[in-house]
Order: sequence, then structure tokens, then C-alpha cells
Amino acid sequence: MDVLSLGIYVVDVLGRPIDTFPEKGKLVLFEELEIHAGGCANNTAIALARLDISAGAMGKVGSDAFGAQLLQTLTDNGVDTAGIQRDAHTSTSFTFVAVASDGERTFYHYIGANGELCETDLNWELIKSAKILHIAGALVMPRFDGQPMANVLQKAKALGITTSLDTAYDATGKWLETLEPCLPYIDIFLPSIVEAQQLTGLYECREIVQFFRNNYDIHTIAIKMGENGSYVSTPEAEHVVPAYPVNVVDATGAGDAYVAGFLAGTIMGWDLKATTELASATGAACVTAIGTTAGIQNLEETLKISRGGA
Repeated sequence: MDVLSLGIYVVDVLGRPIDTFPEKGKLVLFEELEIHAGGCANNTAIALARLDISAGAMGKVGSDAFGAQLLQTLTDNGVDTAGIQRDAHTSTSFTFVAVASDGERTFYHYIGANGELCETDLNWELIKSAKILHIAGALVMPRFDGQPMANVLQKAKALGITTSLDTAYDATGKWLETLEPCLPYIDIFLPSIVEAQQLTGLYECREIVQFFRNNYDIHTIAIKMGENGSYVSTPEAEHVVPAYPVNVVDATGAGDAYVAGFLAGTIMGWDLKATTELASATGAACVTAIGTTAGIQNLEETLKISRGGA
């Protein structure tokens, strides 16, 4: 297996367009409703599989219809689901996504089974089979965040597995306090600019990278900046890659798609610039359709975006 995507698996219900919310007791109509498999780990795994990278899923869902839907969607996309556990006592995680006319999103989230995932749930034989262990959704897995996650990353790194991590927005406000134990054991760190700013208290990308590299010796740091592209840095090189111009329908999952493109380029041994361009193109493909993965295509079609063919 090339990449094992460990983290949050969520059913997303998307409504569009929703530009205002009604007063209490009032009703507002919207035009489109879709139900999709979502969650950072799910989105990244499916996008990797679309890019012809061998991907596995690891996490926890409920023993309910939404859990069955997530497993079926992963299987249909060629993702190995051996690492997914089903919890009989907790419902599958759920998010209502209100998509505005301009593609921006507002979220209502039920943490569900993702909140029950813990260190003892993990299948180490499966982890050992992966070239990259990617943790997606750090800061929203309360029983796994912090030291338990650090233990897993440390063990994986000791086994020679490349470790990668993508954060979510920390509604608790603890940020670095929660994540800090994990940082010394991350090879590839892929936060959004807002998350990176919250973690460091810094605002400029180079300052943020210097903070993470000087304090935790993280080799590769890619900061996702949405429509402003991304900034990526290793000790040897740095690049700013733009967000490619496409028709934006729904930005949900674009960051996860970017991560998948970055990990795909890493697996294929591409240089940093080509890897980041693939990441940006995968993120761009994502926003062209409603839902987190519907717009993502195969490697050949995705590369056309970075070459100006879209």
C-alpha cells in the first residue's frame, strides 16, 4: 500500500445555495441537496485512488446506514477498507454543509464515531504495509489527539514509514497545546494558512515554516492558502504555486484533494515543484463539482489543469 489515510470519516449533506440562515422558527428554501461521503481522511484516500495511488482507509464509523454508505463509497473507489472499524454504540460522524453562491462553506458538525477513535483501535499490520501514514483531521479526534497520536507517529517513523499530517480547525482553541507532542514525528505537514497561523501566532508563511522547522525539525511543510495557492518549503527549496483558474462550484474538500495530490507526487518521486503543482491541480479539480471528490479525475486529466488545459 502506498498511503494509509488515518483519521476522520464523515457523511456530508450539502445544501446549495445557502447565503443566509433563517430566524428561529422560520423556513428558507434552497435549490440543491446532495449526500456525499466526506471527512478529511475519506476525501484524501479517494482522491489518491483516483490518481492511481494505492490507498487504504483507517478510522471508525457507526454500525448505521451512513457508516455502510461510507464503506461502500470507499470500496467503489478502490480504497482498502480493512482498517475501518464499526462502532455499535455511536453514530457515524455527520456534517451539514451550507454552500454559498460563491462556493464558500459553513459547517454544522456532529463528531460521532470519529470522537471514539483511539490508539488501541489501530491495526499495526496494516500500518506497517504503508509507505506513507497520513493522519487527516488532527485536532477533531478527542480520544486520539495529542499524546496517543504522537505515540503512533513516533512508532511509524521508527519503522521507516514516512509520516504526514493535515490539521482541522480546532474549535476548542487549544491548537499547539494539543498538536505539539506530534510535531517532532511528522515528515510532511500540510496545514491551511488559518490553521498554521492559529498554531504559531505568526502570519507570514516563511515565519511559520521557520517556527515549525526550527522547533520540530519538520522536513516538508506545505501551507494551503485557498484561492491564493500554496507555499511549500523543504530545507533545500521553496515554491509558491498559484491556485489554477477553474469554474468554482463547491470548494468543499479542496484542501484534502491538495493533500492527495501532494502525497501522490511524493510517492511517484517527483521533485518539490512538480509535486506542488500536482497538489494544486488536484485541489482545482475538486472545486469544479459539488461534493468533496466528484470533481477529481485521473492523473492524466488532473495534469491538464496545471498545464493550462482546463
